[in-house]
Formats: sequence, structure tokens, C-alpha cells
Amino acid sequence: MEEIGFGGARRPRGFVPIGVFFAFGATMTAYAAVTLLKPGTALDRLWALNKTGHAQLASLGKGAGLGFAALSAVMCAASVGWLRRRHWGWALGTTIIGVNAAGDLVNLARGEHLKGAVGVAIAGPLLIYMTRSGVRNYFRRG
Repeated sequence: MEEIGFGGARRPRGFVPIGVFFAFGATMTAYAAVTLLKPGTALDRLWALNKTGHAQLASLGKGAGLGFAALSAVMCAASVGWLRRRHWGWALGTTIIGVNAAGDLVNLARGEHLKGAVGVAIAGPLLIYMTRSGVRNYFRRG
């Protein structure tokens, strides 16, 4: 069943996947927070997929884990706000993707061409989609 938004707007096609994406991001950043705050557990095994990233983050100490815990809370809020069609959820979600896209542009400028280009190629169109009037108008204000 397709949900009708304000002004008769139909639910945008990407609405649910984006909300799920934020929930997945919240889960993964919570995982990173837990493993950085309490290293040496069986949970560390997943870091085998990114040994360099783990080593760099672990060298920052508990602060990295606390940062990921905060990011997880923000991603969780974005998911809840997005899926409940709150305007603040839309604003938070677009801000998260915008900051990510800006970081990808910085990576490009720093010479990390593959990492930056892939990030911009994903975050850029996603941000454009999220800020289209049909998506933005689907969210409740106030």
C-alpha cells in the first residue's frame, strides 16, 4: 500500500531504503564503538575486513569509540525521524549525507582518488535525490 504524504504526495520510491540505510549505519557505527571501547573481544574479528582502518582508529584511543557512539546515536535518530516522516529527520539525514559528500570531496583533493570518487559517486546523487521537492515535501513539518 502506497502512503500519501502532505499535499497529496505519494511515498517516494527510495524512502524506505534510505531509512533502512540510516538504521544500518547506526548499527555499524555502534559495532565500531563497542569494539573500540572494549577491544580484544570476539567482536574484533569483523575488523579483519579493514585492518588498516581498525589500527588507525584504535591508535586514537577511547575517544574514537566515543565518537562512533555519538555518530551511532545521530544515525539512529536520522533513521527514526526519516521513517516517521518528520521534517527534522529529513534535515538530519540530508545533513549527514552532505557532510559525507564533503568529506569525499576532501579525499579527492588530498589525492585519494578512488576513495573520494566512489564516495562522491554515491553520496552526490543520493543527496540530489533526497533534496528533490517530491522527497522533501513528503515529510511533516512541525
